[in-house]
Amino acid sequence: MGILDKIKDIEAEMARTQKNKATEGHLGILKAKLAKYRNELIAQSESKGPKGEGFEVTKCGHARVVMIGFPSVGKSTLLSKLTKTESETASYEFTTLTCIPGNIEYRDAKIQLLDVPGIIEGAAGGTGRGKQVIATARTADLVLFMLDVTKGDKQRELLEKELTSCGIRLNCSPPDITFKKKAAGGISFNSTCKLTKMDARLCQLILKEYKISHAEVLFRGDYGSDDLIDTVLGNRVYLRALYCYNKCDLVSIEECDRLARRPNSLVASCNMNLNFDTLLEKIWEYLALVRVYTKKQGRMPDWNDPVVLRSGATIKDVCAKIHRSLVDEFKSALVWGASTKHSPQRAGFGHKVADEDVVMIMKK
Repeated sequence: MGILDKIKDIEAEMARTQKNKATEGHLGILKAKLAKYRNELIAQSESKGPKGEGFEVTKCGHARVVMIGFPSVGKSTLLSKLTKTESETASYEFTTLTCIPGNIEYRDAKIQLLDVPGIIEGAAGGTGRGKQVIATARTADLVLFMLDVTKGDKQRELLEKELTSCGIRLNCSPPDITFKKKAAGGISFNSTCKLTKMDARLCQLILKEYKISHAEVLFRGDYGSDDLIDTVLGNRVYLRALYCYNKCDLVSIEECDRLARRPNSLVASCNMNLNFDTLLEKIWEYLALVRVYTKKQGRMPDWNDPVVLRSGATIKDVCAKIHRSLVDEFKSALVWGASTKHSPQRAGFGHKVADEDVVMIMKK
């Protein structure tokens, strides 16, 4: 029996098992087995499968956004509209056969936008070029789902299922669980809060599936078996995701309003150029980029070429981005902007910068 057959059997057994207190241990074991087989499937595809032609795109710009969707939902049209790259578009499916990059120039930042081939149901198991597409998505800073507004929520559910089965977690943070293997001493299970979805017995059953007999496990939140499995495997990718419902000009205002009110969602029309400004604003918000403008003593700031960093960056990150030698030569910095209590404010390496701050670095 192949790995795909084993996965189907486990999914069928989970579907017919009732969820209650008596069966949570059995379901936890099934989930651990399912995650183990899926992990083996991913490892096989990476080691044995041929590399997809055109999928190895060098990461450039300040951030990477990957468009994922079913065939003929408007990915190539959106790429052509938002960037200077021309991607082939047609009324038939699978027009795009390789990964086509483009660059969005927005608010003095360069954002790489990737148009990948449309995936179909079963992509995680190797159908079509799904494995290469999902592997490309793992390298992204943001996943932009392109959905057909006339299909309702079906496409969204199927795409989420495919990415989740390949170890991609969308719009969530890694679980605050500490897991550490030991040489002896058995399983040490502790928590800092009351747990409603996990106990020591279930934890031991899950770890037994991975042949782990000695480990320290500490829960700092009310997490379940899925979160423990993700922590044990350690190869999960946590990404922000934005859902764009295309072809909004084909449905009623009420349906557009319903979809736009869903979490992390917006509606647009590539054919009629509708709502592109909101889409770009959302992409900028989800990427959480910060622009820092540099200034020389006695001169005006350089407003044309900012240092673009991720949210939470410090003065040390700014110095390293400009030139690595600045970190050793740094003495102090003067900062103007939203991150300061008064302008200018003298700051050190640990000062967190905000968007559109002006920084003047002084050397030793």
